[in-house]
Amino acid sequence: MMQNAKLQVEGMSCGHCVNSIEGAVKQIGASAQVDLAGKSVTVQYDESKVTLEAIKAAIEDQGYDIV
Repeated sequence: MMQNAKLQVEGMSCGHCVNSIEGAVKQIGASAQVDLAGKSVTVQYDESKVTLEAIKAAIEDQGYDIV
């Protein structure tokens, strides 16, 4: 079942940040849409394949803080 979640993320400022986060989330089998102005990341994922905690960890591993 597909789930959506909106995460507040600090430390994103540019296109590189967008690519880092979207790439990291894609690597674990989910998709992310980054809103730099809103300091948020909307993720879509299949909870039978990946957990929200794993997605958060992937974003934090890129050096960003989830609030």
